[in-house]
Amino acid sequence: MMLAQRTRRTAIILAWLGVLTPLSGLHKFYLGQPFWGALYLLLGLTPIPKVACAIEGVMLLSQSSEDFAQRWSQASAATDGVSPLHAAQVSALGTALRELDTLRQEGLISELEFEQKRRQLLDRIA
Repeated sequence: MMLAQRTRRTAIILAWLGVLTPLSGLHKFYLGQPFWGALYLLLGLTPIPKVACAIEGVMLLSQSSEDFAQRWSQASAATDGVSPLHAAQVSALGTALRELDTLRQEGLISELEFEQKRRQLLDRIA
């Protein structure tokens, strides 16, 4: 299930719900961290996830909406865990590879030159 946009209010409510009920960790699932959400649920009979939910609830409350959106919004990153800078690099790499392939198809560079340049571009990102 992919969410179009995660809201700070929902994350705060789910975090505090974890303090008040045995459903600790729902905010982690909501924020795209299923491992941590499952761990919170597994430790649900101990006070550990309740304390963690309280701390995270306070942190979410103190965080500005802009900071929350930058960190958790689907719009700021194409996939979970990919920074906008990295996504821009990948996009630029794709454009460069397409242009290089066009040069190869038009016969302006040889197959060997194409492969060498392609490898150089891919080595930059790795």
